[in-house]
Amino acid sequence: MAQRVLVVDDDRTVADVVCRYLEHAGYEVEHVGDGAAALAAVARRPPHLVVLDLMLPVLDGLEVCRRLRERPDGVPVVMLTARGDEADRVLGLQLGADDYLGKPFSPRELVLRVRSVLRRAGGEPAGVLPQVLADGGLEVETGPRIARLHGRELTLTLREFDLLAHLMRHPARAFRRAELLERVWGWNFGDQSTVTVHVRRLREKIETDPADPRRIVTVWGVGYRYEPADA
Repeated sequence: MAQRVLVVDDDRTVADVVCRYLEHAGYEVEHVGDGAAALAAVARRPPHLVVLDLMLPVLDGLEVCRRLRERPDGVPVVMLTARGDEADRVLGLQLGADDYLGKPFSPRELVLRVRSVLRRAGGEPAGVLPQVLADGGLEVETGPRIARLHGRELTLTLREFDLLAHLMRHPARAFRRAELLERVWGWNFGDQSTVTVHVRRLREKIETDPADPRRIVTVWGVGYRYEPADA
């Protein structure tokens, strides 16, 4: 059965192109033109992924993303933003968007981003054995994509989960933000503030004091590393 993608964009020309490319790639596509209709469509028939424009009538994309993140099924979101709206793009990532593209964008690149996010949502890539990563009360199961802290399940986005798992697989190793962007996001280029935002969100969820992190520490002049508590 084809995976379902909900496209939310009030620009009919853009939406038609996006829908056509996604359908050609084998996805079942539904289109709505405003934020309220998007939430109604998700409630009626949850999609596997939402392509969400930032600027929408009725409810804007940031509010739609926030409400989607309140759902227990954690539907992935790829956000479309205006090229210069860096503050809104960062806010979208803070609210839990799994990926973003700035307008104007290549429809082929959008399809690749959608495919990448859905592949990660489905679990480990082919050929990669599931793992259980455990350290100091923090446990990550990469097969079912579950993370727990002292027995309490954490609510992580796809990228947050992948970033945490990658850092825990390589304890005490410092990674540059560009390295993390390539290894976790699969991007050879892009806005490195994406990594910074996701690290900040992870710290808020796994650190006792996010302002004084003990697990994901900053390596000044380099990037970040995971400091094992059980070392």
